[in-house]
Amino acid sequence: MSTERIVVIGGGLAAATAVAELRNNGFAGSITLLTAEQHLPYERPPLSKAVLLGDKEPESAIVHDRAWYDEHQVDVRLGARVESINRDAHQVLTGAESFTYDRLLIATGARVRTFALADDSGAPVSYLRTIDDAVELRSHFRPGLRLGVVGGGWIGLEVASAARNSGAEVTVIEMADLPLLGVLGPEVAAVFADLHREHGVTLLTGAEISAITADGEEVRVTLADGEHTFDRLMVGVGVQPDTDLAQAAGLEIDNGIRTDDHLRTSDPLIFAAGDVANADHPVLGRPLRVEHWDTAIQHGKVAAANLAGGDVAASALPYFFTDQYDFGMEYVGNTANGYDRVILRGDVAGRNFTAWWLQGSEVVAGMHANDWDAIDDVRRIVGSTVDPDRLADEKVALSDV
Repeated sequence: MSTERIVVIGGGLAAATAVAELRNNGFAGSITLLTAEQHLPYERPPLSKAVLLGDKEPESAIVHDRAWYDEHQVDVRLGARVESINRDAHQVLTGAESFTYDRLLIATGARVRTFALADDSGAPVSYLRTIDDAVELRSHFRPGLRLGVVGGGWIGLEVASAARNSGAEVTVIEMADLPLLGVLGPEVAAVFADLHREHGVTLLTGAEISAITADGEEVRVTLADGEHTFDRLMVGVGVQPDTDLAQAAGLEIDNGIRTDDHLRTSDPLIFAAGDVANADHPVLGRPLRVEHWDTAIQHGKVAAANLAGGDVAASALPYFFTDQYDFGMEYVGNTANGYDRVILRGDVAGRNFTAWWLQGSEVVAGMHANDWDAIDDVRRIVGSTVDPDRLADEKVALSDV
């Protein structure tokens, strides 16, 4: 039996994947997983999709049950909030115990951005980040509920979709001119706007909230065009990386915990993975922090390999997906460095198409909408250099691009 000790801080998918990969790849040392929540590690996409829709129970989001951890000799501590990391002593300290490590993985994820106007109003406000958040929000869904959603990002729109499915009256309040405008650009963001309007959602775009007040059991939201009244608010204005522990420990912080392309932090014995890691990307040639399900999985695998002494780079391109009403999409790549052309192929009006974001002749991102056979071509083409005119020519099959 190896005497090496690995400690993992976090209760999300990156942490769960890392410990599973360690055991699957034959690591025989001790593994301790510390999570502040009272739930076993779980993944988050079901919370805004199947769980919020009521199609699955919250427990379906849990990655491995307790028996799996016991069988694989992973010491999981629930409700174990880590207070500090002592890098000199190689120890992680909770309120009651200390855990010595030879190598440490920080997978603390991200926390929701709060909205002071809502929180200070005394009005009924929900957020969506944890299993408990999903259960709480779902409990309010009913026909006729007047739900105001602050923020037209992925979480806000998925909540809107689930709430409409339950018969609620939904209004989305978004500061930009379109929901998802910053992520997808106007060409594709307009598709999502039309989708939600067709399903009865009121979209208030270009809207800035000046006041939120509680009036009995109602919520009054003041915009430039006047007051809007709801029974409940759901705030989805993004998340921020949970770097407090790492920063207090003196690790390099820059939009998350900075790591190299092997997910190694400024301390060679400490790695970071998932939402919290701002990692050098060997394909894109720049640091990248991604808050999506697939990156948590890929980071978990890479971190496990390197925690065990391997030499693996985190080179997977960012990937995410969404399901809203009868609309599904998968997206690969990243447009944070900009793009100068968008190519749409297929039936955009019928919402069965592919979209491609180009910078010069390089495809920096691609997605399909309800065209599930296209994902292999999307993965293959993104990151490559193409002839834009051939890509735009629908007579040329994607397989020939």
